[in-house]
Amino acid sequence: MRIERPSPVPVLTVLRELRRPVFSTREFASIRGSSVSSATQSLQRLSRSGALLRITRGLWCDPLDPRFTVFSIVPFLTPGHRAYVSFLTALHLHGIIEQIPQVVQVATTTHGRRVVTPAGVFELHRIDPRFFSGFDWYRDRQEFLVASPEKALVDCLYLSTRRGRRFGSFPELTFPRAFSARRARRWARSVPDPRIRAAVQEKLAAIL
Repeated sequence: MRIERPSPVPVLTVLRELRRPVFSTREFASIRGSSVSSATQSLQRLSRSGALLRITRGLWCDPLDPRFTVFSIVPFLTPGHRAYVSFLTALHLHGIIEQIPQVVQVATTTHGRRVVTPAGVFELHRIDPRFFSGFDWYRDRQEFLVASPEKALVDCLYLSTRRGRRFGSFPELTFPRAFSARRARRWARSVPDPRIRAAVQEKLAAIL
């Protein structure tokens, strides 16, 4: 008796079931009921037609989806590790700096690196896992995590004391009324390393 395998779910049906514009090949294959290699071939065909965009190996997005932004990619950049948007990118999102950063700056607990994709460029900066907090979902979409205004500023100062000394200077800063200097000082006091903590507190005092 011959057993017929069920036909794979149509591609467009799978994309609707995913309910988000960024997804992995394995997710697509699992919903479609096909092998990863077969899913890859289908996704590559869609990419060549312009319907999809290949972000990195095994990661895709629907650039025409109205929900898609470059920030949608952030949760997928560090498999097995959490990541949140911070530093100058977060300060811009919170309206503290007007200048739009050329790259999306991300805090993570894994190795720092630069990720270049067709959708945008990402800088991943490693911070101490004990200092990995002070973030929440951006607005109501729960699309990506972003540092609070105070933590984003302190993250910049934290990184400015490390090797490479990034963020040694800032564009013009405009603090909204909701910004809390007290919360910023509290974040500075929570830096785990005593030497870095002292440097961060000194830099923060000069800014505030």
